[in-house]
Amino acid sequence: MPPEFFTDPDPAPGATHAANARLRETGCPVHPINYPPGGDAYVVSEYETALSAFGDPRLSKSVDNAPAWFRDLLKDSSPVLIRNMITADAPEHTRLRRLVSRAFVPRRMALLRPRIQEITDELIDALPESGEVDLMEFAFTLPMRVICEFLGVPIEDRPDLHAWGHWLSGAPFADEESNRRLKEASDSIEQYLVGLLDRRRAEGLGDDLVSILLRAADEEGVFTNDELVSTLVLLIIAGHKTTANLIGNGMQALFSHPDQLELLCSKPELVESAVEEFLRFEPPVYRGTLRVATEEMELGGCPIPREGFVHILMDSANRDPEIFENPDRLDITRANNRHFAFGHGAHFCVGAPLSRVEGAVAFPALLRRLRGLERAVPHEELEWVFDNSTSRGLKKLPVRYTARLAADPEGAN
Repeated sequence: MPPEFFTDPDPAPGATHAANARLRETGCPVHPINYPPGGDAYVVSEYETALSAFGDPRLSKSVDNAPAWFRDLLKDSSPVLIRNMITADAPEHTRLRRLVSRAFVPRRMALLRPRIQEITDELIDALPESGEVDLMEFAFTLPMRVICEFLGVPIEDRPDLHAWGHWLSGAPFADEESNRRLKEASDSIEQYLVGLLDRRRAEGLGDDLVSILLRAADEEGVFTNDELVSTLVLLIIAGHKTTANLIGNGMQALFSHPDQLELLCSKPELVESAVEEFLRFEPPVYRGTLRVATEEMELGGCPIPREGFVHILMDSANRDPEIFENPDRLDITRANNRHFAFGHGAHFCVGAPLSRVEGAVAFPALLRRLRGLERAVPHEELEWVFDNSTSRGLKKLPVRYTARLAADPEGAN
C-alpha cells in the first residue's frame, strides 16, 4: 500500500471509504504500508482487530520505543509534543491523564453548555441575514473560542494558536522546510504557554482549565512545567480541530442524506444520537496516533517486527459490516453505536465529553436558525484536508440560506 493512502491532498470521502472496504474484503485485517516512508508500518482495517490493538500492551504509545531515526526527528522538530499523555504508556500515562481527567468529566462539560450556547448564538448572529458563507469558519471558530475560554486564554491570541496548532498536528513531516516551520511553531507555542503559566501563578488561580491544572500540579507535586505545557498544547490542538471536523463532516453528511437532514430538523431531540452517528460515519480523526511494537508480535495473523508502526484505521473499523448494520448508510437513530471516533481503552480521548456537548449545541442551532440551509456547491467540488496528521475534514463548506432567525431567548435551539 503506498504512502499516498495517508497523504493524498484531496481524496473524495467516498473513494476513501471504498479503499477501506477493499482492504476489509481481502479477508486480512492487517496490511503493510510505507508510512512513515522508510519504516516498517501496517494498517488495521477491521473492527475486532482494531479493538484488540487498542488494548494490546505490546503496542506502545511512547516515542522512546519508536525507531531511532523517527524518535530523533520528532524530538528535534517538535519536542513540546512528546511530554504529554498521548505519547506515554502506563504508569506515566496514568499519572499524566490524571492531571486533566478531572477537568473533562461529563458533569463539568454539561455546566459549560449554557456558555457554549451563548457563543454559538453570537457566531450565528454575526452571519449575514441571508446568502452564502463558508460554514467551516463557524466550525473552527466555535471550538477555538470555547477552548480559549475554558483555558482562560485571551481570544485575540486565537489566530496564533490556530496557526501553531496546524503545524503541530501534522508532526513530523517528510521535508526539511516543513519541519523547520514545525520547529518554529513548537518553540513559539511553548514560549507563549510558559508565559501564560507564569502570569496565572502571579495573578492568582481561578476556575479556568489552566488554573485547574496548576492547582492539581501543585497539590500532587508530580508534574513538571514541561508536562503542563505539553498537555496544554495537546488540549488546544485536539480541543478545536476535532470538533471543527465533527461539525463540518456532520453537516456535509446531512446535506448528502436529505431524509436524515429533514428528520433532525423536525426532531432536534435526536441530536445526541445524531452526533454519535456523524462520529461513526465520517469521523473527524480517521486513524489512531502513534503506536509502535515493542517486540516481534502477530496481529490479525500478520507478523509485526519490533519497532513496527501500527496505524488503526478508525474510519474503516467504523464501517465494518460485521459490526454495523448497513454501515454505509447514515442513520441518526442508530442504537448501540460502538464507534471508535474517539479511540478506545486507556487512551480514549479525554476531551470527548466537551466535543459531544459542542456538537449537541451546534447542530440544532444551525438547523433552526438558518432557514433553507443547504450546500452551495456540488459534493464533488468540496476540498478535503487529508494530510499526514490523523484528522480529516473539509477545507471549506460553502452553504447558503434564505433567512437567519433570532436566537431562542431561552437558549434552547
